[in-house]
Amino acid sequence: MEEQKTIGRGTWIDKLADELLQREKSLGRSTGTIRVESGLGASGIPHIGSLGDAVRAYGVKLALEDMGFKSELIAYSDDLDGLRKIPEGLPDWLKDHIAKPVSFIPDPFGCHDSYGLHMSSLLLDGLDKLGIKYKFQRGVDTYKNGLLKDQIHTILTNSKKIGEKIAELVGQEKYQETLPYFPVCANCGRLYTAIAYEYLPDEKKIKYKCGSTTIGSRVLDGCGHDGIADITKDMGKLAWKVEFAARWQAFDIRFEAYGKDIMDSVKVNDWVADEILGFPHPTHVKYEMFLDKGGKKISKSLGNVVTSQAWLKYGTPKSILLLLYKRITGTREVGFEDIPALMEEYHELENIYFGKIKLDNKAKTIKTRGLYEYVNLLNPPKTQPPYVNYRLLIQLGKIFREDRVARVTKKLIEYGTIKETSKDVDELIALAGNYADDFDRPSKVEVQIDDSAKKALTELANVLSVDNEPADLQNDIYQIAKSNGVQPKDFFKILYQIILASDRGPKLGPFILDIGRKKVAASISEHI
Repeated sequence: MEEQKTIGRGTWIDKLADELLQREKSLGRSTGTIRVESGLGASGIPHIGSLGDAVRAYGVKLALEDMGFKSELIAYSDDLDGLRKIPEGLPDWLKDHIAKPVSFIPDPFGCHDSYGLHMSSLLLDGLDKLGIKYKFQRGVDTYKNGLLKDQIHTILTNSKKIGEKIAELVGQEKYQETLPYFPVCANCGRLYTAIAYEYLPDEKKIKYKCGSTTIGSRVLDGCGHDGIADITKDMGKLAWKVEFAARWQAFDIRFEAYGKDIMDSVKVNDWVADEILGFPHPTHVKYEMFLDKGGKKISKSLGNVVTSQAWLKYGTPKSILLLLYKRITGTREVGFEDIPALMEEYHELENIYFGKIKLDNKAKTIKTRGLYEYVNLLNPPKTQPPYVNYRLLIQLGKIFREDRVARVTKKLIEYGTIKETSKDVDELIALAGNYADDFDRPSKVEVQIDDSAKKALTELANVLSVDNEPADLQNDIYQIAKSNGVQPKDFFKILYQIILASDRGPKLGPFILDIGRKKVAASISEHI
């Protein structure tokens, strides 16, 4: 059987970059600089899912550069978009600004020039902390500077044809009656209530009426103003069904990922790019949306968001990059409780990369090493940094709350887990300590326990429950395992799983004494 050729570093990112290059070559387009784009929403609190769009596009940029091509990520903030809902936790006075462009709404937090800039800045801050490099492009500047004026003119000139195609492709009929463009009403400043009904191509002007519109389930009345807007001077924006296509051509975009929720918009935009603007649409990849732990879509308006700022209080930037790069297909539930597992998974990748763990499968080894390299943005460390089991640090963080870093470090040296202090370990202790403070609940894991192990655990729980402190707890655990016909190494592994939700850890005797014998006995009892 012929061995399958490995593309690049063996990941889905490399495969996607290769597909993009093959398509560009077949189209005969220049590959001097290949631009990839990520659209940044500016209407609500950005979350991990919002970040994922840009991070994945950046991965494709890195893969293209790794293959010898120049590439650039355009981070496009849709900050001329209108506010549709008030996100959970934000002030009620924002209801007076519904349907207005988010860049024309005051910042409810008072630290930026506008609501839109505040939300964009949160997302950019997340990208900066992950080490993502990008060129920032604001929607409000794009329209103000007329960067899309040619595309707007072409789209509006062909609006009848586009309206019919939208109805055919996705069943939406409104653009057969209205133009796919929203001027900002000169009287009330709203966007979505200004319904454009006629385009004057010679003058490049739009006639509109500020009437009623439906946003979600709510009917919003306009001010009744009859107006004329100049697409070269007055503020307004294209509808989503056509705006992506305009941006792709204007900025020469060759790749953009998209979420399942905007699949219809992408389908129409691809057609508009190809057939109306004469610009072959970018290579795409569709990804599933992140859900919260209740199975609901993470939503800026519902307020069930997991932000990068909050995540980085507990986990490293690498844990976010691993979450986003490990795969792109499939719906996933995500929450702060995933951080310990991702921290450990990253360490396992590191052990494979540096040869401490050997995999039998060569292709899997290449792919795993490639994933580690992408999580490190293709700049992996030359030597393996020191690491301590994150769940162990959470347990120690619960015990030592005062002067935590110094006291936990002292314990780690006593256990023989580390030999000396280091900045890396100090940072891990601080992160795990924050997790211990805010999520002080035991990790639940499925532990396989047969009858012999159950007997041994019952005996150990009884020993730990009495007030007499064992002279040598480590030896007692060993002897209890043997007397019940359980291999000591298997018994220690079960105990690590119960106490740490891990297969290994520090020397158990001293560690149990540090946690508290009765507390460990209670944990054991829960499993038997």
